Amino acid sequence: MKKVILMAAIGLFWISCKQAEEKPVDNETSTTEAEAVEEVKPLLEAGCYIYEANDENITLKINAVGKSVSGELSYLLAEKDYNSGTFEGTLKGDTLVGIYDFHSEGGMGKREVAFIIKDGKLIEGYGELNEEGTAFKDPSQLHFTSTMPLQKTNCSAE
Repeated sequence: MKKVILMAAIGLFWISCKQAEEKPVDNETSTTEAEAVEEVKPLLEAGCYIYEANDENITLKINAVGKSVSGELSYLLAEKDYNSGTFEGTLKGDTLVGIYDFHSEGGMGKREVAFIIKDGKLIEGYGELNEEGTAFKDPSQLHFTSTMPLQKTNCSAE
């Protein structure tokens, strides 16, 4: 009887050791998971975004991106007065909306502007304005055109 109990104990011990040997160490999975986690690039970064063609130039220099977005915006468009000023806005999803407080050859002004971020470019939105011409009547109805997309560039290239 002692031999049967001893053999059963040795058998159980051997089976439990064998199962422990068969479990592979999962170092590969944790390494692969770590490699799969890529650095997520923010949708909008501080820096210069410029459109330049046919003697026209739009420049948005973003100084800060956080709960609010601030920077300097200027327009030099054919047959229009040059204007430049400050931009203060917020980023909601992929849309940047804010107030452009500017100086123009004819004085000072303030109006709402919007850009959508698409493929790393800023594309200005247009829509119906309020009676004063300073804000969009319905920001959800803006139309974004890619005819003058602003591309991120080196700020020293200005």
